[in-house]
Amino acid sequence: MAPSAPRTRAAAALRMKQIALDNQGRTIRRLRAQLATERRGLAATKKELEETQVALEASHKVIAGLTEIGLSMSKKIEKMKVKKQQVRANHVECHQKFQARIHEAEDSMQAQHLLIEALVDEKDSLLQTIHGLQEANNAPAPFDGDWEEESEEEPEEEEIEDILLGEGEIDDE
Repeated sequence: MAPSAPRTRAAAALRMKQIALDNQGRTIRRLRAQLATERRGLAATKKELEETQVALEASHKVIAGLTEIGLSMSKKIEKMKVKKQQVRANHVECHQKFQARIHEAEDSMQAQHLLIEALVDEKDSLLQTIHGLQEANNAPAPFDGDWEEESEEEPEEEEIEDILLGEGEIDDE
């Protein structure tokens, strides 16, 4: 047994090395498979990262566009506010002018009314003077008794209401 023992030992050692190599080969294949899986996962993650980056850039563009629109709208709103203030100021000015014209017309109508009353009074006075002179001279009346005096009724004055400043304003809401 002596001569076969070293061979058996050598064969056993060789067999052990072969088993170890087989185990290492399986481990290498397993690790290579894991590496391939990790690479596929990494590629997928890299692709997702790129897609996320593209989406993020698009999102930034959208945000920039919306910001620009917002700024533009803010400028338009400010312009509209200024225009609204100008319209309101013009409205107040027109209102004041119309009120002044109304007051002038009322004053003119009142002056005309007073003038008419004075002319009617003067006419009555002249008629009385003529009538007195005719009686004093025993002259026949130049007018027959059918003289009709104009009624002294005052024509109904149309009242012009003052338009309040608050009425007729432009509602901005």
